[in-house]
Amino acid sequence: MSSELLDPSTASSIYEEAPLEAERHKWIESQKNGFDLGTLAISDWYANHWYYFCIGKKIEHLLGNRCWQEFSDTRFGFLKSLELENDLLADRILDRIFWLRMENLDIIIWAREWNLPMERVLEILKMIDINSARLEPVLS
Repeated sequence: MSSELLDPSTASSIYEEAPLEAERHKWIESQKNGFDLGTLAISDWYANHWYYFCIGKKIEHLLGNRCWQEFSDTRFGFLKSLELENDLLADRILDRIFWLRMENLDIIIWAREWNLPMERVLEILKMIDINSARLEPVLS
């Protein structure tokens, strides 16, 4: 892992990337509707996509795919160093967080229903610490 990736001055910023995503959303939704939705589409993106955008960036950071300033208190590439990406249970949990937008409680219920090793599930959830991805949006 390169030390420059951990340097906050070279790390990406969610607060710089988010407006670009919101603008993409505005363009797509405006195209679908046949007219410019303007700030309505931007507000919609922040209301419906901000949290999941942050979760995706947190997972990118933990896997070492891209360093984000907002998660500098978390070890960059931490999950990869633990080889969780080769752990089927961790992979299924990450899928549920990233793709199915499940919260910790949803994952715990799923794990209980499937009689999965609860101690390991809780250990993985603690390592991921998805609640730390709950950043406040800054609307410009």
